[in-house]
Amino acid sequence: MLLAFDIGNTNIVIGLFEGDRLTSHWRITSDRQKTYDEYGLLLDQLFQSCGLKRSDVDDVIISSVVPNLTDVFRTMCERYFKVAPLVVGNGLKTGMSIRYDNPKEIGADRIVNAVAAIEQYGAPLIILDFGTATTFCVINDKKEYLGGAIAPGIGISLNALVEKTAQLPKVEMKVPDKVIGKTTVSAIQSGLLYGYCGLVDGMVHRIAEELGYNEKDITVVATGGLAEVIHAHSHTITEVDQMLTLKGLLTIYHRNEKLHHTKGVKPEQKDGALC
Repeated sequence: MLLAFDIGNTNIVIGLFEGDRLTSHWRITSDRQKTYDEYGLLLDQLFQSCGLKRSDVDDVIISSVVPNLTDVFRTMCERYFKVAPLVVGNGLKTGMSIRYDNPKEIGADRIVNAVAAIEQYGAPLIILDFGTATTFCVINDKKEYLGGAIAPGIGISLNALVEKTAQLPKVEMKVPDKVIGKTTVSAIQSGLLYGYCGLVDGMVHRIAEELGYNEKDITVVATGGLAEVIHAHSHTITEVDQMLTLKGLLTIYHRNEKLHHTKGVKPEQKDGALC
């Protein structure tokens, strides 16, 4: 079985594949203070809850935007699963042309999402990921990764609003009854939800215009925590796929599996990783 980790700034999404089928998946909090032993024991508990064993895992792939956690998980995989993981980064085959000034600057999660979306939805594409940051990734009709945009995530925006104002409360992120709020809480909720819908629709419109495409010809795929909520009130999001990153990790693993095994990487060879 293939164990896949998508390590983000807020959450870590874990998937377990048997062949090409996702059999189990979990979401845990990203904690930079945890050691590899603590994460190893947590994985043991998750596995036990599904009747799984460490020995069921044949290989591991990791996508991470948190460098110190990349090292923690690399060590955890070597010690607990006896596997040197494949880490998404420079040197891996993605099957996708990247037209970015400095490809090394692109977060691994954005590359993985793009690979999965092209495989599943074709092109042209705009991929939205509602995480700690809200990211837009743009794929043209030639299936080339062109770049995109990054905006503060909804959670960051809410926290900044509360921290930088004296009288505004922190509110639950939920859909208000009306755009025009009649209370401070509903006004904040409206600004966050409908403001982000406006951000999404406005950016999609501008991207399509810049590329010279008809907006209706671009598939807009959303993933991440609030993707479903924003989709329900957006005019431009056409697909929601919460397993997009895990699917991308599976695809990238298959495209690098033979090379990874040919390298003969062993758990003791920590520096022998491909990234």
